[in-house]
Amino acid sequence: MAGFIAHLDADAFYVSAERVRHADLANKPVGVLGNNGACVIAKSYEMKAKGVKTGTPIWDAAKMCPEGVYVKRDFYWYEVLSRKMLGIVGTFSPKLEYYSIDEFFFHAEPLRHGQQLATTATTIRDHILEATGLPVTIGIARTRTLAKLFSDTGKPFGAVAVLTRDHERELLAKMPVTEISGIGGKRADRLAPYGIRTCLDLADADGRLVKRLLTKTGHEIWMELNGEPVMPIRPERPPHQVLGRGGSLMGNVEDPKVLWAWCVRHVERLIEELRYHNVRTTTLAVEVGWKDQGWTGGTSNSPTPTDRIDELLDLARASLRRAYVTGRTATHMQVKATELRRGKGFQLSLFDKPDPKKDKLATVKAAINEKYGRFKVRTATTLYLPAVYRDPANEYDICDVRGKVCF
Repeated sequence: MAGFIAHLDADAFYVSAERVRHADLANKPVGVLGNNGACVIAKSYEMKAKGVKTGTPIWDAAKMCPEGVYVKRDFYWYEVLSRKMLGIVGTFSPKLEYYSIDEFFFHAEPLRHGQQLATTATTIRDHILEATGLPVTIGIARTRTLAKLFSDTGKPFGAVAVLTRDHERELLAKMPVTEISGIGGKRADRLAPYGIRTCLDLADADGRLVKRLLTKTGHEIWMELNGEPVMPIRPERPPHQVLGRGGSLMGNVEDPKVLWAWCVRHVERLIEELRYHNVRTTTLAVEVGWKDQGWTGGTSNSPTPTDRIDELLDLARASLRRAYVTGRTATHMQVKATELRRGKGFQLSLFDKPDPKKDKLATVKAAINEKYGRFKVRTATTLYLPAVYRDPANEYDICDVRGKVCF
């Protein structure tokens, strides 16, 4: 049974996460709304049956499904449950990839000697439901592309193990080629003149033709469809080239102090991300979007890689000064870290002195926020932003979801 890959995908994850803490939402049509409540970003199967789609404006959704329950999204809560799932799956498999907030790939092994992989998939699925309250679907196949395709056929709350070529071909013949992640409308149009419309058509096509039409990535998909695993499970993702935080300033900002407060806030969020990915930066850029007047930016460099807030704030201050334009009204801001280095294995300069007091202060601050909630302790400069932190629902504007967002 060696050499099989499993794909786990949570069913209607955002809705399921809301049902974990609000049991009365079970079996009801539920829609999860975006930042300003303007559109549905996730929906239950009951609401989907009414014709509501991801991106449907709330006023249209309410007409299509007037009996629906519409709730504000809480990305922080979703990531808590995602990490809980990740920990559980990690106890079942020695090799695990966090693909997105609601999707994991892992090496599939029978839980007991002689057990069928279909039984293993069912056991893991049922345990996750019992431990977290989240329904998931698991597909097991020879490659990750096949595992993802076949898990989709089992939704919702399915457990599918496709272990033979005959079974693979039977299912692939029923699936349009656009079901494959990475093959959208344009790529499908490129394949159609050659009679390639289903996943099986693609698997049976000449590999040289596929490579010419879809380049190296498409050829790898073709190999995976034919049972040759060329896309490995990645317990650690390749290091990022750039990490950033930013967005709308929630209105018009003219006061330089308020603009600096936003910059500090984004630096705090950025540091959280740097530490999550175990990287440090030597370059910090600040870009400001001005009302009807485009963007300006500034960049500053550090002699050594850092993720310390005092050092990054010094860089941010210099960068913001270069980006700032007197008399203009700011509406957006981005803070970006480039020139990323892994958090170990780099040489300090001769003039760098360790600062145990500041390092200890940062550690204490991180520990408090880890226990009591993100940004419960934050830099005092951000006190100029009461509207951002006053939201009683779920601190919506400081919820960052890592990785691809899936509905």
